[in-house]
Amino acid sequence: MTEPGGSAHPDGPVANGPVVWREPVQPAWIDYNGHLSEPYYVLVMGHATDAVMDHVGLDPDHRERTGTSLFTVEAHVRYLDQVLAGAQLEVRSTVVGSSAKLLRIWHELWADGTLRATEEILGVHVDTGTGKSSPFPPEVAERIAGALVAPPPEAGAGISVRSG
Repeated sequence: MTEPGGSAHPDGPVANGPVVWREPVQPAWIDYNGHLSEPYYVLVMGHATDAVMDHVGLDPDHRERTGTSLFTVEAHVRYLDQVLAGAQLEVRSTVVGSSAKLLRIWHELWADGTLRATEEILGVHVDTGTGKSSPFPPEVAERIAGALVAPPPEAGAGISVRSG
């Protein structure tokens, strides 16, 4: 379910607000600590990436018609709070950067009104026939530009260990 404020159809308007993806926690996703196991945070935010792709025109029709798709080449997840069984998850996703072939997406995973995790991904547009990167078609590039927002301060951060 996408709820972007605009249409997911390539010819529809693009809003620069978040694309929203919702799904419930499945019982099988709960680990031995009694909370959502870490790979399922990524799974749900992966579904949210698909919703963003649909929003900017990289939908199943585009993939079939052009033989191109978006491949994730880098990701950074921050686990901020645990998610318990039975929670309804909501991922709010924004496009925070792009180039001719690259798309940078920021995901925020919420449950019960609390931010539980973030994920920042970098995707490259790939011709699946050749396996090589390819520029976004003009209509997709235009939709990406229309969806672009400033990244939050947390975006682009690396992992570090503070001594002391």
